[in-house]
Amino acid sequence: MKALDLLYQGKAKSAYLTEDPDLVVLRFRDDTSAFDGEVIEQLVDKGAINNQFNGFIMEALGAAGIPTHFEKLLNANESVVKRLDMIPVECVVRNQAAGSLVRRLGIEEGLSFDPPLFELFLKNDELHDPMITEHHVEAFHWATRAEMATMHDLTLKVNEVLRAMFFDVGLLLVDFKIEFGRFHGEIFLGDEFSPDGCRLWDIETGEKKDKDRFRQGLGGVVEAYRDVSERLGIKLDA
Repeated sequence: MKALDLLYQGKAKSAYLTEDPDLVVLRFRDDTSAFDGEVIEQLVDKGAINNQFNGFIMEALGAAGIPTHFEKLLNANESVVKRLDMIPVECVVRNQAAGSLVRRLGIEEGLSFDPPLFELFLKNDELHDPMITEHHVEAFHWATRAEMATMHDLTLKVNEVLRAMFFDVGLLLVDFKIEFGRFHGEIFLGDEFSPDGCRLWDIETGEKKDKDRFRQGLGGVVEAYRDVSERLGIKLDA
């Protein structure tokens, strides 16, 4: 399968049409951004690592019964995925307090939540992804109440599966964001799951193994992503 015309280009990925109208090619680039695209750098091999990391995670979630758009890895930097009608809502789960939640509520980083905290944000960089509620989603017709219930349940299931997976390799899944879309009327997990969209802390040392290394100028971003991949047993072609 070949990538044809460019369909969409985001901050770190490009989507291309294929000869099959139901499938697109996702190309993971080395672009790395923070603060809604205000800071952008190139980190060699990051795109390939994220592509293969995402493929591994999506296959694990699929095996756990979670419908995803992932079809197959095409090469080191590209994957074939279902072409979804994306819902402009980010579903966020927080197992510990970090990032914007700490700033918003003035709480201590690392505070644990039981049960996990579930939040929604409108996917809009220009508005800095404002926090919204399920009532906004329904009122603006971004998704139906039934679709939102499905997204909520699937997000918590993703958390259950991945929290255990990362814990087994010495990592805390602090929080993550995921997105969903429609495929022939059904809800599927879309976009990606990689260290770009979650927070992972080493259980023993507290070392950050995610995109916060870029946001906070800690360095070693690609090295941290490689470490997480190796812990999970992902054989990287990068």
